[in-house]
Amino acid sequence: MSHSDSPLSHETSHELQRVVIETARRQLVARRFLSLYGPLGAGIQSVPHFIYSEPKPGHLDLTGEGGKLAEPSSRVNLDIPIIYKDFLLYWRDLEMADKLDTPIDLSGAADAAAYVAFKEDDLIFNGDNSLHLQGIMNVKGRHTLLREDWIKAGHAFQDIVEARSKLLAAGHAGPYALVLSPDLYALLHRVHPGTHVLEIEHVRELVTDGVYQSSAIKGQTGVLLATGSQNLDIAVGQDLHAVYVDGEDMNHRFRVYETLVPRIKRPTAICTLESQHA
Repeated sequence: MSHSDSPLSHETSHELQRVVIETARRQLVARRFLSLYGPLGAGIQSVPHFIYSEPKPGHLDLTGEGGKLAEPSSRVNLDIPIIYKDFLLYWRDLEMADKLDTPIDLSGAADAAAYVAFKEDDLIFNGDNSLHLQGIMNVKGRHTLLREDWIKAGHAFQDIVEARSKLLAAGHAGPYALVLSPDLYALLHRVHPGTHVLEIEHVRELVTDGVYQSSAIKGQTGVLLATGSQNLDIAVGQDLHAVYVDGEDMNHRFRVYETLVPRIKRPTAICTLESQHA
């Protein structure tokens, strides 16, 4: 999607895309450990979604006959929503930049990209009730663990070991990623009992696909999950992009947008860490 009547030169348009992508990349969390499926194209409005509610072991016999297929428990089509935020470039700023041969201030584009990035993580972690989409933190069939008080040193590590054991027992051998609310993430930065090492360093030895914090996860909660496209991914129609929309009162409206949807194929690969006092 593009408009030939954009007021920006080719060089400035290229710089606009760079600012948008780099701003979003610094903020996005889920993309750091989830696989992408696509891009499929901006016009693709839905994508098939296979759900495997319970892991099933392989077969063992002497003939190799009669084993059941690896089949999903259900198949649905997921609608792919648009995530977007508009911003303006003001005609006087463009005129001044042209007259003085100075760069155009693209802070509005960066601001819009940051909002889109936050909404992407919010969709992936929390879903969207209005679109009937479930996220990592609330998908049906996930494991849950009522965590201990992480104010006490050592409790965080113990809880993560227990959550990992739940995933292992369900057949998910890892690697694992851990995503925490900012409150819980801060509590990992304390010395592990009997050592001179921060608790987060011991956690990283178990969680080899990374330990992250995200403001999209509220309160004092978090999630441990087994990564891999067999468990969950992000289906992308159009990846993050900035496009000229139209003129408005002599100013110029642009849009930062993307189209994507999370696909949680194996909910049992997820264990949320929840407060006992929620």
